[in-house]
Amino acid sequence: MDSVMEKPARTPLFAVVAVIALAAAALLFVLGGRGAPGDASPEAGFARDMATHHAQAVDMSFTIRDKTESPEIRNLAFDIINTQANQRGMFLGWLEQWGLTQATDMRPMAWMSGHGHAGAASSDGRMPGLASTEELTRLRAAQGTEAEVLFLQLMIRHHEGGVEMAEGALRLSDREEVTRMARKIVSGQQGEIKLMTDMLGHRDAKPLPSILQ
Repeated sequence: MDSVMEKPARTPLFAVVAVIALAAAALLFVLGGRGAPGDASPEAGFARDMATHHAQAVDMSFTIRDKTESPEIRNLAFDIINTQANQRGMFLGWLEQWGLTQATDMRPMAWMSGHGHAGAASSDGRMPGLASTEELTRLRAAQGTEAEVLFLQLMIRHHEGGVEMAEGALRLSDREEVTRMARKIVSGQQGEIKLMTDMLGHRDAKPLPSILQ
């Protein structure tokens, strides 16, 4: 009698799924899924400090939006509120996803110390570009063109600080979501700096001295 050729055994479906899952996990590890950043990591520091930085930009934008009659200033304020509030939500979401707190005892910009950054936080502990309490008080009290000029000057400097922080994150991190966001901040805020400088020129005013090196 002819022998019957044996058919190869079928691999159970659950085994195939398990192999695919393991391969996907390995790929994520290779592409940057190396686990959550630590509490003192550049990624955590960038997320925390940039969330605080963005919060002030949103606050200043609400202030000028509610007092100016200029359509171009109102449109700019609306764009800053929308963009930076959304990005701030992403920063806080990262921290939650990484199992980290939103607040920390570390001083602002500590994540950039020792990495070729000159100054990090200012002498009074503020992050680069942040407006002082006195400057915010002046903005709330100002009216008309004076308010518009002060807002543009403060926001240009604020954006310069944001660019400086984002460029620091690009130097210190290779985590994809962080570097992608940092590049978006650099590009977007540099574009708005040029726009706001032009707006100041239309009002016979100039930006404050640049904080960028």
